[in-house]
Amino acid sequence: MAKGKVPTRDELLAFIKESATPVGKREIARAFRLKGDQRIELKELLRDLRGSGDIAADRAKTFKDPKALTDITVLEIVRVDDDGHLLAVPRRHDEEQDGPAPRIEIVPQAARGGVAAAVGDRVLASLKRRGKTAYEARVIRLLGSAPRKVLGLYEEPVGRDGMGLVTPTDRKLKLSFDIRPADKNGAEPGDIVWVEPAGGALARRASVIERVGPMSDPRTVSLISIAANDIPVEFPPAALEEAERARAAPLGQRLDLRDTPLVTIDGEDARDFDDAVFAEPDPDHPGGWRILVAIADVAWYVRHDKPLDRAAYRRGTSVYFPDRVVPMLPEALSNHWCSLVPQQDRPVLVAEMWIDAEGHLKRHRFPRAMIRSAARLTYTRVQRAQDGMPDAEIAPLMGSVVRPLYGAFKVLLAAREKRGALDLDLPERQVTLGEDGRIAEIGVRERLDSHKLIEEFMVLANVAAAQALEQRHTPCLYRVHDNPDAAKIEGLREFLGTLGVALPAGPRLRPADLNRVLHQVADKPVARLVNETMLRSQSQAVYSPDNLGHFGLALARYAHFTSPIRRFPDLIVHRALISAYGLGEGGLPDADKGRFAEFGEHLSMCERRAVAAERSAMDRYVAAFMAAHVGATFPGRVTSVTRFGLFAALDASGADGLIPIRSLGQEFFRHDEGRQMLIGERTGDTFGLGDRLRLKLAEADIATGGLLFEIVDVIERVERHALPRGQRHARNAPRRPVAHRGAPKDKRSRRRR
Repeated sequence: MAKGKVPTRDELLAFIKESATPVGKREIARAFRLKGDQRIELKELLRDLRGSGDIAADRAKTFKDPKALTDITVLEIVRVDDDGHLLAVPRRHDEEQDGPAPRIEIVPQAARGGVAAAVGDRVLASLKRRGKTAYEARVIRLLGSAPRKVLGLYEEPVGRDGMGLVTPTDRKLKLSFDIRPADKNGAEPGDIVWVEPAGGALARRASVIERVGPMSDPRTVSLISIAANDIPVEFPPAALEEAERARAAPLGQRLDLRDTPLVTIDGEDARDFDDAVFAEPDPDHPGGWRILVAIADVAWYVRHDKPLDRAAYRRGTSVYFPDRVVPMLPEALSNHWCSLVPQQDRPVLVAEMWIDAEGHLKRHRFPRAMIRSAARLTYTRVQRAQDGMPDAEIAPLMGSVVRPLYGAFKVLLAAREKRGALDLDLPERQVTLGEDGRIAEIGVRERLDSHKLIEEFMVLANVAAAQALEQRHTPCLYRVHDNPDAAKIEGLREFLGTLGVALPAGPRLRPADLNRVLHQVADKPVARLVNETMLRSQSQAVYSPDNLGHFGLALARYAHFTSPIRRFPDLIVHRALISAYGLGEGGLPDADKGRFAEFGEHLSMCERRAVAAERSAMDRYVAAFMAAHVGATFPGRVTSVTRFGLFAALDASGADGLIPIRSLGQEFFRHDEGRQMLIGERTGDTFGLGDRLRLKLAEADIATGGLLFEIVDVIERVERHALPRGQRHARNAPRRPVAHRGAPKDKRSRRRR
């Protein structure tokens, strides 16, 4: 074998850290083909690395990364992932201090007579490496359980001799907890509290360990969602101190765009302004446009592995509630230095793009720049201006700013329609709070062309960012939306068949195929139902280093670039672009280039956590609003059919809740899954997806956000067709009763869309 070359310090360090097991001097020499005097050089190099603390050695004279986990270690089981796997972290791991924890998956053992563990347990486990930052663990023995906190509503029912009762806010938890007077810790009836169950034979007994707030205070609604979803609220002192030290960025080598009239366009209630836009005709290409999308240069202020960076990564995203926002970055940055406020110099990373008359992206570049926003505009004001009613501030900007923006938008919109991006029409609920913090009104957010304009500009910038990183062979964290699952498409096809609507054959559909269905039903009563059902058939969008394309947008590549104030994935893309273009400080460090799979998994989880918190808060706000209307009747529509009842949404407010099957009548009902119906075995009465009903609100549970309805009358039934012969599945054949008016017993059962 040919003589090798002594590795450099960095090469040797990388080899040791990436090894799945500790390695000795012999294994290293063999790997690098070292002989004779080269082994002496290796010995000196290893001694130097040990002295600096970059590697550790054990009694067996093997070397490893000092931060690597040992083969036998103590773990805390912290959560269950979407696939049902138990995940753990090293005991005493501090994410703020130590950075992100490795993925440690607990191997199921109970079925084979091994040790059964659960979330909250502390265990001694043996580890086996499954990648650079992933392990599988086998539990050797249980060491104890960490306190398992439960969030719930504290009450003192009459006739219990002062004994309190806590009902969990999580509808999945069916057990209520008894609280002795000595254990209530100052809780008052109507308080939302954290309790610690006693465990063992006293499983129904618990102690109050923390008061969140009174349920009567509207601010408590979002606090419940924050607490229940483990949303980090407090920034570490070091991160706050770092943010307070921030100062204006120098112009330096930045492109000076302060005389270009870029403007921000956001909602009236926007809390931060991190994107500004500008467009002008391209003189070199008739019908083409030069478009600027300037995004706050967050990477200048948030540097790799500093306290701010670790805190922002842990949060992953900002979380928005009707009454507050839990920001990804402290206010000193998100509302000041990284907010593109009018008439103030602000550093940005710019997507400068040129499109032709067909809307094709012809070229792009990403300079760092300094801008001075010309105006803080809103969607409503911009739309009024375009419709011929500009206000005093916008009137001077019509020729230089507003009309060119709409000119470029018209070209981009035509390109979107031509490529067949999925065009779902799903109204968004809008909550208006009164001065007392309670909901004053629930309505539907108006959808304007000005909203679509900004969306198309942002989509173009995101495409350009992904394309730029690919061209420069730099890692990219894509925003991927995979093709729908074949089984879900078959279910959608079967459902549409009951409405007499055909979907093309085959599991691999294009968004344009789905759009044809949407256009076919656009003016029919089932239009909203079809849109919602089609949405449920889609895959979930996630972050990934592997480019799977974006099915919904009908794009081959896509990466989030446009909001690094509130999304950490965008900050990663900014850093990658800064490195790819050689734009100076704040780029992507070499240490992060191999972590994109980890980034994708963690940040996708953070996004799901934020969405769950926002939705559950909205449900509770709506329940609080509807509580004053218990007993009233409303028109609504069936949105889902299950074995235990129907889910329906009210026409005016969009408030949705459960119609328990026990309330449908004195007979058994069969669940016809194929046609999405419940069918009475004796009378043949049917209730199905899309049916319009008059509903009475029977119950509104503010703590859980659950609504219960009863059917008063059927307003209109959806006309249904027999299933095509090839779709009459065996699953629809049984005629035996599968549900009846006595089930389920849990009033709070409710499906989350």
